[in-house]
Amino acid sequence: MSYIIPFIILITIVVFIHEYGHYYFARRYGVAVTDFSIGFGKEIFGFNDKSGTRWKFCLIPLGGYVKFFGDRNVFSQAEQEEILKKYNKTDQKKLFVVKPLYQRALIVAGGPLANFLLAIVIFSCIYMFVGKDFTPAKIEEVVTESPAEKAGLKKNDIIIGINNNKIESILEVSMFINTTSADKISIKVLRNQREITLVAEPNVTESKDAFGNSIKKKIIGIKIGPASDQFNREKLGPVKALYYSVKEVWFVCKTTIQFVGSLFQGKGDTSQLGGPIKIAKISGQVMEFGILAFLSTIAYISISLGLINLFPIPLLDGGHLMFYLFEKILGRPLKQATQEGFFRIGLFLLLSLMVFTTFNDLKDWGLFQ
Repeated sequence: MSYIIPFIILITIVVFIHEYGHYYFARRYGVAVTDFSIGFGKEIFGFNDKSGTRWKFCLIPLGGYVKFFGDRNVFSQAEQEEILKKYNKTDQKKLFVVKPLYQRALIVAGGPLANFLLAIVIFSCIYMFVGKDFTPAKIEEVVTESPAEKAGLKKNDIIIGINNNKIESILEVSMFINTTSADKISIKVLRNQREITLVAEPNVTESKDAFGNSIKKKIIGIKIGPASDQFNREKLGPVKALYYSVKEVWFVCKTTIQFVGSLFQGKGDTSQLGGPIKIAKISGQVMEFGILAFLSTIAYISISLGLINLFPIPLLDGGHLMFYLFEKILGRPLKQATQEGFFRIGLFLLLSLMVFTTFNDLKDWGLFQ
């Protein structure tokens, strides 16, 4: 029960922001919106605004949708020639399907863009009002016979780079090591005022995180601490905060894409994939650490939602953008029957992914061993 309320708060925020991105661009370009829903299924409560949009919360809080005037369903399917016959000239101007290609593309992309913007705003506020860590990372101990020792790392080395990524904080060392999909890790250190690049091949071990969840970690066998024996947290100005926020969003997107790529190559760990149950569990756990940890989790989930929706899978925003690319190349929209065929494939893929992630979630809870 302690997980349910944080989960509902988290999912409501990221889904509302996503759908509002669609809604904003739709209204900007004169598209009428009939429904703005948080959740699916039976409506719990809602209201109509002056423009005729029904804003509502529904029973199953696992997503949401914005339905445009004239759409046959919540996936914005509509045959242009067929729909034009149903409406007069005034109503035709409110239809999504008759808008120029670039406007339809922006309306569809507005959801993911809003998710990225939410993450940037959250990170920027944290960096400006709480601060960002800039503590240099010094190696305090190298474990005997470890990958670090074999690579040539030594005590008192200052870690300044991992896999061509600049290390600006002690907190980034573990993050860069564990998010790489490569078998070997390039580590740049500062030793006696000289920069040296060494290559380590990490061991993968199963351990527990701060919440007691089983995770697989890459370990090279070092203990690190602050280079100056104290931590350095700095409150940033707006421009610098924005820079590091965009950088963080880009890093999450890049590592997620690399992880997906590793899955297709057969190298990724599929046990790390999770669904709503895992998100609910995490949201409840991080809430125990306070509002800052919870806000950071909202930002990371928002990035993930935005990025996943850009994947070129029919039913997702990326699938619609893929159709628009075909439309641009062919000079005409794909036939409705063709789109519906792709939608069936997309539905199968999404349902398969949902079943797989749910199995992983239940396995993580100890129901399957």
